[in-house]
Formats: sequence, C-alpha cells, structure tokens
Amino acid sequence: MGTKNKKIAIIVSIFLVAGSLGYLAFGNFGENIVYFVTPSEVKAFSAEAYSKKVRVGGMVVKGSLKTQPEPVGLTFELTDGAATIPVAFQGIPPDLFKEGQGAVVEGQWRDGRTFHSTMIMAKHSEDYMPMELKRAGVELPKKDFMKTLSP
Repeated sequence: MGTKNKKIAIIVSIFLVAGSLGYLAFGNFGENIVYFVTPSEVKAFSAEAYSKKVRVGGMVVKGSLKTQPEPVGLTFELTDGAATIPVAFQGIPPDLFKEGQGAVVEGQWRDGRTFHSTMIMAKHSEDYMPMELKRAGVELPKKDFMKTLSP
C-alpha cells in the first residue's frame, strides 16, 4: 500500500470516527433530555402539553403530604413560591423525601388539575454541620431554594 493510500485511509477513518461521535453526542439527546419547569410554568400549560412528560421542581409544602395504603402512594403539593400544584404519586418515595424539602417530580399534568408523578427525586441539604455545632444552636445561612434544585 502506497503512502497516498495510507493518508486517504487515515482521513476517511478520522471522518468516520468524528461522524459517529457527533451522532452519539447530538443525535438522540434531544428526545431524551428533560429539563424541569416550575409549578408556575405548569399552571400555564396549554391543553396540548397535558400528555407530555415533564419534570417539575419546587418545594414540598409543609402539611400537604398525605399517604394512602392501597394502592401504595401519596399526594402532596409542590410550590415555587408563586404557584402551588397538587401532585399524586403511586409507589414508595425516596428516603430523603419529606415536607419542606426540595423535590423534582417527573410525570404528566392532566386536565389542568393534578400532576401525576411517576418518579420523585428528593433534594437533600448540601450543608453538613458537626453534631456539636447543631447542639450549640449554630445555624447555617439558608440558600435560595430554586438555586439548590439546579444541577
């Protein structure tokens, strides 16, 4: 094989590898990426958006969490401070999920009344404090809750 044929083979190989990586990087991501929206944005959805899967991020309203035994699930309210939406979930929530904490729920907004969630992602506090400081009553400054939900 001559030098000219080797150069052509290397160039073709580079283009094939670059094209394959480009397809993997950009080809299917569009339909698999799901960003989260706020409860205010969910309330503004049009009827066409009811059947689409979305993620909603906000805070679980204190006093709104209610469990049900059959089928196993729960209902609660999610807020962004400006709007609040009711959420229904069937299944067992994550251990870190509780009232007053940030959460991202994935599912569908149906009939403009209830968000039916298929998955809950609980947001835990990123602030660690030794037990001695907690006992002494030291508190860390609170962050804006929407900033804590961003990845």
